[in-house]
Amino acid sequence: MTPELVEKYDARVPRYTSYPTANHFVPEVGPDTYRKWLAAVAPTETLSLYLHVPFCTKLCWYCGCHTTIVSEYDSVGRYRYLLLREIDLVADAMSARHAVSHIHWGGGTPTILKPSDFADICGRLRDRFEVSSSTQMSVEIDPRGFTREMAAALARAGATRASLGVQDFDPEVQTAINRVQPYEVTAQTVDWLRAEGIEDINIDLIYGLPRQTIRSIASTVERTLSLAPTQVALFGYAHVPWMKRHQRLLDEHALPDTRARWTLYWTATEQLAGHGMIPVGLDHFASPDSPLARSAALGRLHRNFQGYTADDAAVLLGFGVSAIGTLPRGYVQNAPKISHYREAIAGGNLPTVRGCVIGPDDRLRRDVISALMCNLEVDIGMLCQAHGRASDYLDREIAALAPLLSDGIVAVMGRRLTLKEDARPLVRSVCAAFDAYYRPTTEPRHAKAV
Repeated sequence: MTPELVEKYDARVPRYTSYPTANHFVPEVGPDTYRKWLAAVAPTETLSLYLHVPFCTKLCWYCGCHTTIVSEYDSVGRYRYLLLREIDLVADAMSARHAVSHIHWGGGTPTILKPSDFADICGRLRDRFEVSSSTQMSVEIDPRGFTREMAAALARAGATRASLGVQDFDPEVQTAINRVQPYEVTAQTVDWLRAEGIEDINIDLIYGLPRQTIRSIASTVERTLSLAPTQVALFGYAHVPWMKRHQRLLDEHALPDTRARWTLYWTATEQLAGHGMIPVGLDHFASPDSPLARSAALGRLHRNFQGYTADDAAVLLGFGVSAIGTLPRGYVQNAPKISHYREAIAGGNLPTVRGCVIGPDDRLRRDVISALMCNLEVDIGMLCQAHGRASDYLDREIAALAPLLSDGIVAVMGRRLTLKEDARPLVRSVCAAFDAYYRPTTEPRHAKAV
């Protein structure tokens, strides 16, 4: 990969945590549709659960998550009751008590909850679903404000994995993004978690932040590796100030351009790989014996709204403000505003405000895009036939990749498509060729690929 090629294909494209992507969800898929879909889930189907806690105590200027800043706990405490009620509403709509393979807590900051409130919600999940000792539970953590008491509460609740937000350890970068978090704070959090038996630790890093340099990101990766994480997520900063207005608080003149971002990415990537971390999908690295690395090696990696996972559950139920769920018939999303979410729950209604029915063509394209995002390769002809289509059904899309083929970004043998290893960050640009809804535009809609 050369800087010229990186700039050529650094397009504004979706992140492909779903297909069709969330910007194509429609209000016609509402509470009534969701209730029918829930009732139709087979009693033997194993579920994955996602709980969204949309609160933080401080605003990080780079953040692209759905969150609200709170200075007191009352709002969080009231939200606990809404989550409990939504869990009941969803469980009541289903025809059986389902087993649960994975539970993921995201935010915002899930650990902003008091330990007792976190335990109450986990207790309600166990009351309404079959949560067992084999159920995997992952919790996103902001080390700032995290306590030993909360670490113990997570362990008692059955947490098996913790994902720590770090982004960058350099003090100058932290100041530029309004997230001051000394290394010692993160190290203490890791120590508390491991003391409670939570050994599976993921650390989130971001490249492309203001004031990052080759030296600073190399130092950040070195300090990250000193904590011996099981996984590292190396996300590219998504600058979307038209969607997240607080990102305008960043000094845009201090943001690296495409070439500089590419250099930052490769500096971090080579350092992680040099220490034995296995690259997984677009932006994850995992220790060789981790579930994520094993799933990737076996071709069983999956991608959902929380990123890459070994979770293969076909049904993902989302709870909380803005949470998205995946069911056999389509996607559903909860109200993004707390006031609308509260109103629906108070009225005894599911808080679904939009979604998407998945058609046969969508399912085929979703499998193609998922294979590319997870494995960097796909046998398109075989997938077409598996979906009841002629093997040449997507030949026009393959032909559209001719420039990338010519430039050595992809290789095509028959109808088997492979992304070159050093072009890994451009996989979303390749996926866009198979997206029937995507239209290239210079208008701000998505973040750039690199």
